[in-house]
Amino acid sequence: MRRLAAALTTATLVAAAGMLGATTASAAGTGAVYVVHGIPDTPVDVYVDGTLAIDDFDPLTVQGPIDLPAGDHEIALTAADAADASSPVLSGTATIPDGGNVSLVAHLSAAGEPALTPFVNDVAAVPAGQARLVVRHTAAAPAVDIRAGGEVVLADVTNPNEGALEVPAGTISADVVLAGTDTVAIGPADLTLAEGTATFVHAVGSADAGDLGLVSFTISGLGSAPSGVPAGSGPMESALPTVLLVLALTTGAGLIVVSGRRLVRSR
Repeated sequence: MRRLAAALTTATLVAAAGMLGATTASAAGTGAVYVVHGIPDTPVDVYVDGTLAIDDFDPLTVQGPIDLPAGDHEIALTAADAADASSPVLSGTATIPDGGNVSLVAHLSAAGEPALTPFVNDVAAVPAGQARLVVRHTAAAPAVDIRAGGEVVLADVTNPNEGALEVPAGTISADVVLAGTDTVAIGPADLTLAEGTATFVHAVGSADAGDLGLVSFTISGLGSAPSGVPAGSGPMESALPTVLLVLALTTGAGLIVVSGRRLVRSR
């Protein structure tokens, strides 16, 4: 099996496609992209504008940041080791803002169908002593109520919404109940956040299949000038209730455009 590590370096991407600009997200004419794979049991290859960009992308992992030129790009996810991007599992057109920092999330819709959803990553400076937590509900799961201290702070949270909160660096705790009930579905659990970081957490998987989990990455150095550093990926089931708490605090759609979506089950 071909491995993805080399394909993720800027030099390799430039050689393969000639489509990457400068080596930082702030370089003129480029945007930084994180790719989140939240579809269980479906290894894929990722093509950008017809050229292989990520090889053998394992489920429940994150790759990035990858610098892409600002503008429209055709994104295609294929079965691992496909010959080309002609038969994608999932595809769409992503518009990358100049100087932006974005995530493209492959996940299941609320109905359990493959979906490609874009989100803008907030990498603005974080106040001293604070941390930012951004949570995205991208799982095939029913509506839930999120509670803090036993009180519902948002009812009927659904896929695909995101929420963001700046909190004092440290630990927060919450639980999740089935919408309109007191039946605890997940938690309680805690999540520790470091000062000057932004942590982006994605609830993924399927409630019916029993494989709900979390995929996350962290961007550090936001106490002053932002700098992207992926820090951890994969399931984080113990943190799910805390993560979904943040969905209760603010919700909003990503600002990147994704269109021309194809939803096809793999293999």
